[in-house]
Amino acid sequence: MESPRRIESYSLDGAAGKIECLLEEPESREASEACLVCHPHPLYGGTMHNKVVYRMARALRRSGSVVLRFNFRGVGKSEGAHDQGAGELEDARLLLQWLRSRYPALPYSVAGFSFGSRIALRLGCSVEGVRRIIAVGFPTKSANVEYLKDCVTPKVFVQSTNDEHGPRPELEAIYRDIAEPKQIHWIPSADHFFRDGLDALEETILQLKA
Repeated sequence: MESPRRIESYSLDGAAGKIECLLEEPESREASEACLVCHPHPLYGGTMHNKVVYRMARALRRSGSVVLRFNFRGVGKSEGAHDQGAGELEDARLLLQWLRSRYPALPYSVAGFSFGSRIALRLGCSVEGVRRIIAVGFPTKSANVEYLKDCVTPKVFVQSTNDEHGPRPELEAIYRDIAEPKQIHWIPSADHFFRDGLDALEETILQLKA
């Protein structure tokens, strides 16, 4: 049985108003990392309570990470309106700064699912000292990936074998040109949301090596 979560709710300052956040610490071990986790597309029902995001956060906590999840602007109790990724990236940057200031002794990482993986990669490739970027369900359609050719932050891609928004041939073609260090993990599952593969997704993230 899972131990009770050590969880706190926050309303933190974003670039367009308050951002609704959940801070979760490991249940049964000392924290070894602090990680910001970004959710899928706000205009298509994405929230920090998405089942993939929840599984990601739980795996990270199990592995020793402090996890900060949040709702992008205009979602839930977060103020502001969707900004096509630009404002969302700035909000994520501010929240990462807050997380780093709260846990200054811990290494820090960023992670995200779908739209959130794009934000996590953009952020992680533009901030010095990020330990790793975990990109789950990376959407390849219309993705600008040129910057990834020069991004030397460790990058971990975790993708469904049947991802309609990031098909395996498309991601493999992109992946070939992405700068090292990098990893890719394929999870047997039915769709973009890891249907029939959530347990394997969680265990894969739990076992990741930076």
